Formats: sequence, C-alpha cells, structure tokens
Amino acid sequence: MHIMTKPCRAEIEVKRSRFIASSARVTSEEEALAFLEDIRREHRDASHNCFAMRLYGDGRVYERMSDDGEPQGTAGKPMLDILKGHDLIDVICVVTRYFGGTLLGTGGLVRAYSDALKAGLEASELSELLPGVVARAELGYDLISKVKYTARQSGIYITDEQYGEGCTMTFLMERDGVSAFSEKLSAMSLGKCSLLEPREVLYYDRERPKVYKLI
Repeated sequence: MHIMTKPCRAEIEVKRSRFIASSARVTSEEEALAFLEDIRREHRDASHNCFAMRLYGDGRVYERMSDDGEPQGTAGKPMLDILKGHDLIDVICVVTRYFGGTLLGTGGLVRAYSDALKAGLEASELSELLPGVVARAELGYDLISKVKYTARQSGIYITDEQYGEGCTMTFLMERDGVSAFSEKLSAMSLGKCSLLEPREVLYYDRERPKVYKLI
C-alpha cells in the first residue's frame, strides 16, 4: 500500500475543456468529503467535480466515487482504477471539468479524466507503507547507552524517549525482529526489561521511519 505525502494539483486541456486534478491524503470519510466541498466551492462555476476515494481501516479498503453528471463510468471509475493501480489508500482525488464546447465521447472522457489524475499523481510524492511493530520498554539510566547502541545495530528506530525516575523508550521495528530484540533487552538487563504492549502498525520512510497508523 502507498500514501500521498503531500497534496497535489495538475491541469490538462483536451479540446478546450479544462481538467483540473486536486488530490490530498485524508484519514476519514468526513475529511474526504470536506476536501470535496472545498473544491466545489473553489470551482462552483465548473461543469463537473468528479471524485474517487480510497480509505483504509479495520483491515479493509473502503472505496467511493462519483461521475457528477458525466456519463456513467466515464470519470469516477477510471479515476478509482488508477488509485487502485497505485495501491493508494487514505486519499481523495477530485477532477474538475470546465466544458470547452466540444463533446469528447465516452472514450474521450475516460482518457481525459484518467490523464488528468495521472498528471496530478506525477506532481505528488507517494510513499510505500510497510508493516512493523511498535513497542516500549522501561529502562534504568545505566542501560540507555547500551540499548540505543543495540537498537541502532539491529536496525530498530527509537521513536520516543520519556525521562523520569528511569527512561521509557518507544521502538519501531520489523515484525521478524521483535523476538530477537526482546531477548537482547532481557539479557542486558538480567531479565528486568522486556518489550511492552507490542502493536502492529504501518509506517513509511525507511531512512527516518514515521508511524502511520495501527493495523
């Protein structure tokens, strides 16, 4: 799966009709519909504001689309097919059309809406979502340097550090590295330290991992 890491906009012209693709990452249907309404207000004099969205939650992908008055299947579906082809989730794409006076036919409309959306995605940044595990550990101050070194050597990213009487660290790691890292923590702390509350997540950016959401 992939997400869009920045909103994008692109415009193409086909036989004097303008097609403006606007896309954004959203986390809920409410956010998606709010984005759609913003586009409709911005382009209130447009002929059509067609859209497609894909949202991920509870282990499944929810999809919705609209031709907004264009012939059935000529706008929303081809747009949705492109999003599915890129395996994009948590995204809404709106293609606004200003009619230029020339009918394009069903095939021409499908190509125009598809090409507009493709142009928009080319102007965006997409990141692959990777499965991982987030867990925390409560450490004494004497273990902090050792644990940081071990995490770095194991390719595990420390996403948070909280200091008080001791240190609570939060780690992000690949699924197959959980057992080995837990055993290392236990060994260096003489059984006093272990990984707590492991949760499966999706994350992106291999160099500087960012937790995206719980699976």
